[in-house]
Amino acid sequence: MPPFPQAVTDNESTQLTEQRNAECRYVSLDRKAMRKALSQHLDDDLLYRMLIEERSHLFAEAIVFVDEASIGKQRDIIAAVESVIAMPTYQQCVLAYAPDTAQFIPKAHGVFFGYDFHLSPKGSQLIEINSNAGGALVNAILASAQIAGCASAEINAAMTRNPEQVFMAMFVEEWQAERGLQPLQTIAIVDENPQGQFMLPEFLLFKKLFEQHKIKTVICDPSELDYRNGTLMHEELPIDLIYNRLTDFGLEAGTLNPLREAYLEKTVVVTPHPRAHALYADKRNLAILTDETALRDMEVSAEIRSLLLEGIAHTVCVHKEDAEILWAARKQLFFKPAKGYGSKAAYRGDKLTKRVFGEILQGNYVAQTLVQPTERQVKADNKIIDLKLDLRQYVYQGQAQLASARLYQGQTTNFRTPGGGFAQVMVSTGSGKGE
Repeated sequence: MPPFPQAVTDNESTQLTEQRNAECRYVSLDRKAMRKALSQHLDDDLLYRMLIEERSHLFAEAIVFVDEASIGKQRDIIAAVESVIAMPTYQQCVLAYAPDTAQFIPKAHGVFFGYDFHLSPKGSQLIEINSNAGGALVNAILASAQIAGCASAEINAAMTRNPEQVFMAMFVEEWQAERGLQPLQTIAIVDENPQGQFMLPEFLLFKKLFEQHKIKTVICDPSELDYRNGTLMHEELPIDLIYNRLTDFGLEAGTLNPLREAYLEKTVVVTPHPRAHALYADKRNLAILTDETALRDMEVSAEIRSLLLEGIAHTVCVHKEDAEILWAARKQLFFKPAKGYGSKAAYRGDKLTKRVFGEILQGNYVAQTLVQPTERQVKADNKIIDLKLDLRQYVYQGQAQLASARLYQGQTTNFRTPGGGFAQVMVSTGSGKGE
């Protein structure tokens, strides 16, 4: 097992960003603007109550500054990752441990890849990729309702113009990749028990967006789908496209039989799909992307190798025979399940007990160099608190559509921290300081 690389010293741009985030504490969410923005999607206050009152820690009452160099570096890393994922040699390697459904090759690319970064002293470090990243649409609305109290800083939102239009065009592109100019008439937004999901408000927002474009839309549990006579049905409604929010990434559970059969028989378009997760989001893939020998064997160029090795947190697969080395190095490591999501069953090594470490050795885990997140000071409950932050780039076909930060306390993002939650990212273009 190769040694874990050592941390390097701070750089000037990171120090400036941290200074601005530390000094600019008095930024708040414009709740009137948020209520107005949400009322444009539904005619009553339902979404406002769900997003602001019932999910009180979904949105942080702060913005996060990121310097232009960091955003540029993140996009370079994304481009480097995408270039390797496109290589047949890489695909052959990762598909060897993927579920059978990932062997099926759809024409659709997959919507909303989430590239998650920490802003480390070494610069932006990619810590994971998600294949069905949530939050893009609620963050687009957040951006329109955020007010800044740091007036002297030159800032720009790190997002495309008209993100809702961009998102809608993305779903149409997914459909047309599979069906050409055939009209897209119905969409099902599918998740287990969607009415109980934390991100249900976003499902409602997408339903409204699709319906504004004359597409009949349902939000449903996969058990509500039936495959009859070559057509995937929701009650008596034929379904053209599935917006997949399931965390059974391979569509392997028995309850998903109708959906899986329709997908494999090409009678419904699914996005994101099992192959997308296998190529991008299985965390074992990061062990390949940070293995210089493997990259050389795949004939990845020196320039791309450098971007990947410097820009991705070094990752290895956990094997029992490496137990002694991993335990000795645990304080510098973060352990994640290979097919995990939402920080579930993920552990900082310095918090590990022998019992949990034993369970990790028995499971399917990766160990990743711990990249300490930067911090953002906010004012909550009339006191200043320090929150950790990470940054997510929402990406489609290699192009970043929107950036959002998440503020939290504890080991991982949790949306349970007072003052924390999704935060708008503002790209600092000048050298002025926040006030």
